[in-house]
Amino acid sequence: MKTAAGTRENIKVIEEYESGGLRVEVLEYEKLLGISNASMAQQVYFMEKQNIRVRQIALYLRNEKVIIEKGAMSYFQGNIEMISGVTLGSAFGRFVRGAVTGEQMAQPEYTGSGLLVLEPSFQHFLVLKLENGESIIVDDGMFYCAQGSVKVKVVSQRNISSAIAGGESIFQQQLTGPGIVILESIVPMEEIDIIDLYNDTLKVDGNFAVLRSSSLDFTVERSAKTLIGSAVSGEGLVNVYRGTGQVWLAPTIKVYKMLQEAQRFGISNTQNMNMNTSNS
Repeated sequence: MKTAAGTRENIKVIEEYESGGLRVEVLEYEKLLGISNASMAQQVYFMEKQNIRVRQIALYLRNEKVIIEKGAMSYFQGNIEMISGVTLGSAFGRFVRGAVTGEQMAQPEYTGSGLLVLEPSFQHFLVLKLENGESIIVDDGMFYCAQGSVKVKVVSQRNISSAIAGGESIFQQQLTGPGIVILESIVPMEEIDIIDLYNDTLKVDGNFAVLRSSSLDFTVERSAKTLIGSAVSGEGLVNVYRGTGQVWLAPTIKVYKMLQEAQRFGISNTQNMNMNTSNS
């Protein structure tokens, strides 16, 4: 079978994973060689200096199945068949449920043996290998691809008022192993802090937990026991995670969102950028 890099010389494999009949490669374009505009060339030059590069996911299937985000397929080769996962009988129920939760009508499933390459992206890819029964809840819009053995479903927050107050989506995606999961993220793995909780409590000022174990309880509470204490601390409300499991924190999400806002409004002085995300 051909490799995803093929005859191209400006692509390298930066990560590789394998589970069962699935092998995953994270590809990265070292340079964009087709730039013919001087202004764009200057912009791309500085993008590459800041590690803003085009990346792709290559999936090698061997009698395996994968579930991908709608519209993410670029091309595939070999004895691979795409199925929608929707029957005439289930279509109406999925349509109604999707209207309420935002869940897609169906996520395409590809099964068989061959090579499946997904669309290029400037985003970062986070690849996890879930154990049997291991379950996580991911931030809205992060799901990109999963091995067929992974159960993917939309779940609602147990406490809707807490979700709204904490800046979380009411509906999120739950992924249950075993198998490989691929998430799309604006933050690279190098900037994510994995917090292990053992019958413990984690309090976070803002919505920058991109992933958590399904076993954890999530609530939104005052940062101090009293209203006066919360006011003095300046933190207001905080997102609280209790129990045993993991929370993946990406504090620099605040920075990137603020830089995007600054660029939108033409602000160049970083001293004027307020990253206080307290839910007061």
